[in-house]
Amino acid sequence: MDDEHIYKSHNKTLLMYHLVFPLKYRKSVITEELGKTLVGICKEISERYEIEFIEIGHEPDHVHFLVQSVPKMPVSQMVRTVKSIVAREMFRLHPEIKSLLWGGSFWTSGFYANTVGLYAGKEVIQKYVQNQGKEEDYKKIYSGQLKLF
Repeated sequence: MDDEHIYKSHNKTLLMYHLVFPLKYRKSVITEELGKTLVGICKEISERYEIEFIEIGHEPDHVHFLVQSVPKMPVSQMVRTVKSIVAREMFRLHPEIKSLLWGGSFWTSGFYANTVGLYAGKEVIQKYVQNQGKEEDYKKIYSGQLKLF
C-alpha cells in the first residue's frame, strides 16, 4: 500500500475531507462535458495549491470531492478556493451556462464537509486513546461533542 501521508519538515499528516457543493438553485447543469472540464480545473488547482483531489464525482445539480490537504489550510479556505476558481473557469470556458444559472453564481453559498478516516473510525481511535499507557491509569476526561457556544 502506498504511503498517502503528506510529509513536511516538522510534521506528517493524513487529512482528508468529503466535500459536497450544490449548484445555485440546485439547477441540473453539469453534463459529462462539464464534468470533464471540472476535473481539468481541479487538476490545475492541485498544481497551484496544497489541495489534492483524490476523487471527483458529480450529479447534474451537485459535486462531490474527496480531497487531501495540509493542516495550515482550514476547510473554509479550501472550500472558498475551490468554489471560486471552479466557478470563474466554468463560466469562462462554458459561457452558455450563465443563462441557466442567472444571477452570476455557480454554487450555492453553503457546502457539506466531513472528515474521512483512512485507517480508523471514531470507535477505533477511542479505544486506541483509552488503551494508552496502563489501563488502570486511564481517566476519561470528556465524552461527547464539544460545543463552542
